[in-house]
Amino acid sequence: MSRGADFWSRRKAGVQAEAAQEAAALAAAEEEAQAEALRAEQAEQTDAEILASLDLPDPDSLQPGDDFSGFMTKAVPEHLRRRALRKLWRSNPVLACLDDLVDYADDYTDAATVVKDLQTSYIVGKGLSVHVEEMARKAAEAAKDTLVEAIEASDAEVAAEAPTEEPLLAEAAPEAQAEPAPDHMAPAAEPLAPPARRRMAFHFTAAPEGA
Repeated sequence: MSRGADFWSRRKAGVQAEAAQEAAALAAAEEEAQAEALRAEQAEQTDAEILASLDLPDPDSLQPGDDFSGFMTKAVPEHLRRRALRKLWRSNPVLACLDDLVDYADDYTDAATVVKDLQTSYIVGKGLSVHVEEMARKAAEAAKDTLVEAIEASDAEVAAEAPTEEPLLAEAAPEAQAEPAPDHMAPAAEPLAPPARRRMAFHFTAAPEGA
C-alpha cells in the first residue's frame, strides 16, 4: 500500500470515528433531555400515579421470589427504586440477616455521624499541613509581639533612669572646672635674673716671730 493510500485510509477512518462520536453525543443529549422531561413530569405526580404509568406494583407489597428488576430501569425515580431495594433486602434472609463479621456492611461515610456544615483543615494528599503552617505562623507572630514588648519595656526603663544621671553630671562639672590646667596650657612665666657673680677674696695672716 502506498503512502498516499495509507493517508487517505487513516483520514477516512478518522472522519468515521468523528461522525460516530457526534452521533453518540447527540443520542446521549436526546436521552438526557427525555429523562429530564420525564423527571419534571413525575415531580408533579404521586407515587401511585408513577407506578401506574410504569405498570409496576407497590414496592412494599412485593414478596420473596417476586421480580424486582422492573424497578432498576432509568424511568423509575430514585426514591421508588430505593424503596424496592429495601423491600428486597428485608425479604431475602441471606441479605437481611447479617452477622457482625461483615465489615463492609457498616456505614463508613461522614454523613451519618458528623454535624451539618462541618469544616476540617484536613486536605487530601496534604493532611493537616495547612493547619500546622497556620499554627507556626501564629507562634511566630506571638514571639515577634513578645520581642517588641520586651524592647519597649527596656526603652521605658532606660528613659526612666536617664534623669537621675543629669544632676551627677551637673555636680561633676564645677569640680572639672576647678582642676588646674595642664602645664602645656599654663601661661609662660617671666625669665629669672641671672645670679650675681662671686669674686674670690684672699686673706693673709702674719707669720709668728722666731719662725
